[in-house]
Amino acid sequence: MQLDDLLQRYFATTDLSGVAPDTLSAGIEHCRVDLGLEEERRKRFALWSFLHMFGSAPDLDVAFENEEDRDLRLGFMDLLAASQGDGGG
Repeated sequence: MQLDDLLQRYFATTDLSGVAPDTLSAGIEHCRVDLGLEEERRKRFALWSFLHMFGSAPDLDVAFENEEDRDLRLGFMDLLAASQGDGGG
């Protein structure tokens, strides 16, 4: 799954600057439904990560039954937090 593909699928654009709040909410809800229905681990990770970037991902214990999957997601969250906290320089 590519970011542009996800943006196009859920928000009908790759440029979020012009997306109306209602469209954003509807796209996020659609993605949450898809996450709940998805069974393939890699796709679930992609959808969960996408939702995480919007501050809308479900809690790890709700989204992932497998402890190994939860641990991998925690690693992703730590990596993302570290990249945001380094100030880019």
